[in-house]
Amino acid sequence: MTMQLAVLASGIGTNLAAILKAIASGRLEARVKLVLSNKIDAPVQNVARQNGIPVWVRDHRAYESREAFDAAMLEAIRAAGVDAIALAGYMRMLSPMFVKAYEGRILNIHPAILPSFPGVNGYANAVDYGVRITGCTVHFVDEQVDHGPVIIQAAVPIGPNDTAESVMARIHALEHRIYPQALQWLARKRLSVEGRRVRLSAAKFPVTGVASAQTGPLGPWIVCPPLEEGF
Repeated sequence: MTMQLAVLASGIGTNLAAILKAIASGRLEARVKLVLSNKIDAPVQNVARQNGIPVWVRDHRAYESREAFDAAMLEAIRAAGVDAIALAGYMRMLSPMFVKAYEGRILNIHPAILPSFPGVNGYANAVDYGVRITGCTVHFVDEQVDHGPVIIQAAVPIGPNDTAESVMARIHALEHRIYPQALQWLARKRLSVEGRRVRLSAAKFPVTGVASAQTGPLGPWIVCPPLEEGF
């Protein structure tokens, strides 16, 4: 069954574009029913409209509280008949009320290897700190910032001449692969949570090994669990 998806975003919309590309190619069994943003001028809404997706955009500052804004979003999401929610550069913490409404069905992509460097500047903070490896994480959303159980992570090395911009380019390339993969696992109901561990049930033709390492145009990288065919 096709997963009915809402995407929350505050920025450019590159992860939304990657999700839509995966859907169009048949790799992701989902349909984006609604894109929501708290930024009136967020470019992500242009990506949505160009693909014929309804857009709900409101300035959260016009609402009396975080809960009031989230309640308005939930009303629109429920009206759209949504099964699951993907946060794609949504730069605002969700209220406990919102999280509970879709508990276990909200995913987020974060540009760092959690639990290191949570928050809005994960990749830049990693570079400034001087770590040798960073990457990105897809995780379930809970009531704390960048805290929920981890589904999949990708890692890239940081060289001595790297900048925040060069590292982010490599991270973005991996985000656009691991996020659609995680969403496909969710759509296929292959994810289960035991405490802080996310279990991935086997595919019909499972990928062997616990991680995959490759080298691409932007350099070497590693992903765990391994990406499956098409991702």
